[in-house]
Amino acid sequence: MSNSRMTVREIARIAGVSVATVSRVSNGTGQVSEEMRRRVLEAIEKHGYRPDHLGRALAAGRHGALGLVFPGLSGPYFTELIQGFESEAGPSRASVHILCTHLRSDSDAQVLEMGRRVDGVAVIGGTVSDDALLRLAARVPVVVIAGPGPGDIASVRAENPGSMAALTRHLLADHGLRDLVFVGNPEGSPDVSERWAGFRQAHRDLGVTPPAEPVAVGLQQADGVLVAQRLLVGGEPLPGGVVCANDETALGVLVGALGRGLRVPQDLVITGFDDVPTSALVTPALTTVRQPVRELAAEAARLLLTAAGRPDDTPHGSLVLPTELVLRGSCGCPAPSPGTAR
Repeated sequence: MSNSRMTVREIARIAGVSVATVSRVSNGTGQVSEEMRRRVLEAIEKHGYRPDHLGRALAAGRHGALGLVFPGLSGPYFTELIQGFESEAGPSRASVHILCTHLRSDSDAQVLEMGRRVDGVAVIGGTVSDDALLRLAARVPVVVIAGPGPGDIASVRAENPGSMAALTRHLLADHGLRDLVFVGNPEGSPDVSERWAGFRQAHRDLGVTPPAEPVAVGLQQADGVLVAQRLLVGGEPLPGGVVCANDETALGVLVGALGRGLRVPQDLVITGFDDVPTSALVTPALTTVRQPVRELAAEAARLLLTAAGRPDDTPHGSLVLPTELVLRGSCGCPAPSPGTAR
């Protein structure tokens, strides 16, 4: 019969052994006689005792917790990251502490304070300064998600410039579009910076002059609606296509364009990046680049959990996960038939 209130001391009393013996048996460490092992295991089985993960962590000088640092929590991208991170932390019985800095001036201090209460920290690239990351890494293992890590700090990233270049070449070469607009702010976001670079490189590869500047806005759907107002109102010629740094912005541009009576893709091509679930459900479905958002966070959690269990095994190096171009109706490509792999 399971009893979550049963303690190690009670199991030791029932089995007639010391608390240390129960700990050695439950953890599989140290030397224990077969007779004592049998008595402890019988008591554990009869009373449904489960070792206290947090207690073991504290005894080992750990907290039984991991930190996850975001600039904010709005939108499906961060939801996917949290789910991916918890998919690894949960089975390991590590709690997850989430800090949203909202890019405040004291972000560095907040993250350093978090480092006192957790066994490792995953930080979204561009959220805090490199100096703060290096200081944090001197205390606990650190992994940067969606951006490079300074020094030898580990990072887990999706491939950005190549896939954005492939998407842009598709629009320029296969659809014959010109006067493309890139929507997104490269400043402060390693992901957007790499996508902007891939967008420009595709132009140069095809002998087409790229735009000098992006339309620098945030990454939320409301920002895309504002971009649509800016680009589609005022009598200026429509761009050939709007290439957005993420799907949320692209969905906002799509809402703004359709709300003004424009046809997509006949009057305006719109593309995104991420392949959030909504991108396949709108009409027309959004051409985008699929990146493994959950796996990015899950891999970061795995690295931190390994390092927490092996203090000498500090995570380092850069892991780049592959991305995939997904062609749908918003660029003029036929929609995939039901049941077909995207």
